[in-house]
Amino acid sequence: MSNILIINAHHYYPFAEGKLNGSLVQMADELLTADGHQTRIVEVDKGWDVDQELENHQWADIILLQTPVNWMGVPWSFKKYMDEVYTAGMGGALCNGDGRTEEAPKANYGNGGTLQGKKYLLSLTFNAPEEAFNNPDEYLFRGGSVDDLLFPMHMNFRFFGMEALNTFACYDVMKNPQVEQDFERFKAHLQAQIPGERSTS
Repeated sequence: MSNILIINAHHYYPFAEGKLNGSLVQMADELLTADGHQTRIVEVDKGWDVDQELENHQWADIILLQTPVNWMGVPWSFKKYMDEVYTAGMGGALCNGDGRTEEAPKANYGNGGTLQGKKYLLSLTFNAPEEAFNNPDEYLFRGGSVDDLLFPMHMNFRFFGMEALNTFACYDVMKNPQVEQDFERFKAHLQAQIPGERSTS
């Protein structure tokens, strides 16, 4: 079974208290441990220790990032986490610099990751409806997908040599929430993407 680091990247606002993201983190923890995996949970809003987070990333076989999408990206507090933890990891804990060498300074940018063989899964909550994506007639995203929007996050993990599992998303969570259906979809998604004892026995 796998070691799984679950990161709750939600940042509290009075209009967005984080109940859905917290519930998804709790559900993931319960489902994954019941399936025989080992889990650790980090709540970004509670702060972090850089050395411990580097150790968490090295310990984990899979990183599950649970985050709302705020202004087309992750919350600022998680960006601060990345700036501190990921920068500290560039000496070898997460990557060896940016992958380039003095002998070939123009080649292999981003190829210095040291977490090869590890995987990550993005689990996202959106105010946007699902219909806003993958439709060239929609004004904002112009046919782009959720993964197109989160391309920078995918590149951050790829920078460390990690491979993506399929992204999960809850849509329209503020104006038209479908919480029970989202929970059922999330459960099925985790079981498909991160098989455990029940699905392999």
